[in-house]
Amino acid sequence: MNQRVAIVTDSTASIPAHLVERLGISVVQLELTVGEESNDERRVPHDQLAEAMRSGQRVATAAPPPPAFFWNYSDAISEGVEAVISAHISTGLSQTCASARTAAAEFDTPIHVVDSSTCCLGLGYAVIAAAETAAAGADVRTVLDVLNHRLGGSSETVYVDTLEHLRRGGRIGAAKAGLGSALSLKPVLGLREGALTRVGQAVGTERAVRKAVDVAARNAGTRRVNIAAEHFQAEQRASAALEELRNRVETANEPILAESSAAIGAHTGPGSVVLSVTPA
Repeated sequence: MNQRVAIVTDSTASIPAHLVERLGISVVQLELTVGEESNDERRVPHDQLAEAMRSGQRVATAAPPPPAFFWNYSDAISEGVEAVISAHISTGLSQTCASARTAAAEFDTPIHVVDSSTCCLGLGYAVIAAAETAAAGADVRTVLDVLNHRLGGSSETVYVDTLEHLRRGGRIGAAKAGLGSALSLKPVLGLREGALTRVGQAVGTERAVRKAVDVAARNAGTRRVNIAAEHFQAEQRASAALEELRNRVETANEPILAESSAAIGAHTGPGSVVLSVTPA
């Protein structure tokens, strides 16, 4: 076979299905619990999840168990590849990499588990580039170089209607979640060193989303980049933000507008928008 390296990622990468199929990317699903029922996140409709969150039902996410990775790695290796690259959501947000490493230890074939220090299409664009490089027959070192270059220059800017869902999921503390709520301040978050941090805030949704676009545009600078917007139950908001970002960043390639994975939406909540910028 021409392809020497197999690419594995997880569902938080939000890679469009047609690219997953065309590039032969293996996608391992995070697990989602709504009320008393647990399932792969792809099996939970977004409308159902959003309604559960609004009604205060218990919602939780979990990393895929090691066997989910084991079978993906086994399938790839059975195709005759020399190595596997497995790139995943930041360890500051999930234990997904830990599960992947547990499974990888069972194989003699080299399996490179990469903590992306990010998620969403910041991870997805890097995985797409790695998969395209692998499909061209590149060796593992070349593919890893492409992946790490894209990840190293990526950024995520996140608008959420409320920090409460992140607090419930343990991604931020109670004090930070309550900060500014009495003043109707809407937070803008970023991923720094693999963890969420506040990068801005504004009064009201419109101004806060505009602030998120400002931050994303600054992150893009004048370099050639890929941009994307993801949303959870906020398609119109995300589309408008992406259009504004595209107008602001003249060096951007054709953008992607996508729904967030259910596992991401379970933490960011209904109405959230994630803007991704990665090197092209």
